[in-house]
Amino acid sequence: MSEQVLPFYVVCDESYSMEPHIPQLNQYLQELHQAIGTDPVVSDKTRFCVIGFSGTAEVLLPLSELSEVEEMCGLTAKAATSYIAAFELVRDTIDRDVSMLKGDGHRVYRPAVFFLSDGLPTDEADWVPSHQRLTDRNWGPRPNIVAFGIGEADAPTIQRVATFKAFMVRQGVSPVDALHEFAKALTKSIVRSSTTLADGGQVSLQVPEKIEGFTELKVDPV
Repeated sequence: MSEQVLPFYVVCDESYSMEPHIPQLNQYLQELHQAIGTDPVVSDKTRFCVIGFSGTAEVLLPLSELSEVEEMCGLTAKAATSYIAAFELVRDTIDRDVSMLKGDGHRVYRPAVFFLSDGLPTDEADWVPSHQRLTDRNWGPRPNIVAFGIGEADAPTIQRVATFKAFMVRQGVSPVDALHEFAKALTKSIVRSSTTLADGGQVSLQVPEKIEGFTELKVDPV
């Protein structure tokens, strides 16, 4: 059956520095699965994908309707932090997913990417062209990117990654608390955005204006 669909992509840093926080993040993904998967209105209007990246990037959960997912995927800590690998896989995955959804007769709205990193990219000097391909205005499915920096993440880098909103954890906020607020913001964004979609109005990504423990950074349009 033809539907209106808003795809969400969660792109998570799996570098070794994330290892102490991976269990909490996996728990929050399971909670999100429960919250969204049991809400028929939200689940019908959205699709959800998880991509993890370290030295390489991998689709951990292919774009899915969460009510049809039996078990949420898990993140694991690995070596390196390649933004190139992340951005290239995100672009290829979105391109394929949007084509598939349109081929099935769905009306697809601009995808949303929630990007989370806790450190500097190990390919620091080389990732910009891959990001430019992902955000190219001449590419129809270019996503709205919301970027979150925690731990030792570099604020100017997080600003540069984002195209819609960028947030940096405030000094003194623990990574566990920051990840919890990240998960809450993601869940709220999916619910609010899908409600706008269901109402048939002007569809736009709905991200909370303020997220506890984070400072919003200025984002320059790409």
